[in-house]
Amino acid sequence: MAVLSMEPGPAGPALVDAHCHVVAAGPVDEAGFAAWCTEAAQGSTLDSQTVLAVRRWCPPVLGLRPHASVAEYLAARDALGPAAVTRRLLAAAGLGALLVDTGLPDDGMVTPDDLADAAGAPVAEVVRLEALAQRLAPGTSAAGFAGAFTDALANALADPRVVAVKSIVAYRHGLDLDPGRPDRAEVARAAGAWLATAGCRPGASGGGLARLTDPVLLRFLLWTAVDAGRPVQLHTGFGDADAVVARVDPGLLHAFCDATRAAGTPLVLLHCYPYHRQAGWLAHLYPHVHVDVGLTLNHVGARAPAVLAEFLELAPFDRVHYSSDAYGLPELYLAGAAQFRHALAAVLDAFVADGAMARSDADRVAIAIGSGNATRLYGLDPLTGDRLSPDR
Repeated sequence: MAVLSMEPGPAGPALVDAHCHVVAAGPVDEAGFAAWCTEAAQGSTLDSQTVLAVRRWCPPVLGLRPHASVAEYLAARDALGPAAVTRRLLAAAGLGALLVDTGLPDDGMVTPDDLADAAGAPVAEVVRLEALAQRLAPGTSAAGFAGAFTDALANALADPRVVAVKSIVAYRHGLDLDPGRPDRAEVARAAGAWLATAGCRPGASGGGLARLTDPVLLRFLLWTAVDAGRPVQLHTGFGDADAVVARVDPGLLHAFCDATRAAGTPLVLLHCYPYHRQAGWLAHLYPHVHVDVGLTLNHVGARAPAVLAEFLELAPFDRVHYSSDAYGLPELYLAGAAQFRHALAAVLDAFVADGAMARSDADRVAIAIGSGNATRLYGLDPLTGDRLSPDR
């Protein structure tokens, strides 16, 4: 048996959830439960691998048998109340630290501090580049946008709770970007055109500006983040309907990975599925490229061991990371952690049984992927203390 427990709960060493979000503060009905379990904009279904994973791992934490019906589960959930459910599920996930992307809507959601209390683990922040640009742009000019964004990012990164940044260029344009750094004149022209859209969407985030989709500005945000030197998380692969399937293949980032190699700023490819083998290839080629299995393992359910094994075909073991990408439902924190533990144990046990890996190597790799790689990459030691020790 590999060192990571296959059972739900905090048995064994804690995990670093290296990319996640806040969860709903209030009650969740059946329609809401179904909606949080899918990336689809409509047509939510309870008949999916994600819901099966939730029903496998979460009911025992609420006092029910595994695979209790959704109706039974939601009744138990209502009886306990949202706050108690969140505490139980996050505590059972066995987390040593959470890296929370604060760029998604938070109305009706708990705060990151609430997550920390529920999980019994510290929370660090991941700053979303596009959201930061959207917030500051209304107070800038075309010529001043580049400097204002650079200063705003530096100020954000001065907060000791901020350990990384994230880009959703995959949603806003696609990953098929010109990899080159835009010059200031290009940025000023693009910023002027974007700022001229103010008022076209009354009430929208960013003072009514149109959503930031200009490829020149998106490239500028990325290169500013590369210059800042903190890990840059990049959404790739699977996502909601705004992500065009043909344009979210991480393989499209090959030239950008090459262009940023000299800088050495870590690039963390999130999610990746169904292009996880391409992501592993990039991690194989470039020492500053990492892959993160978040979102994928919850959604592929019973196929998680097979998909995780494919991640590990080419990606170096010291550059693979765990995350849940949980948002909305605290169940996704526990299901993600349990699916990961179960899948990784199955994969590593198979390697050992086949003679491909020594048990000592399997134990070492399990710790590295579950927490060690993220602790090193994001500089989490001051945040976590000895919380992530295998001997805790």
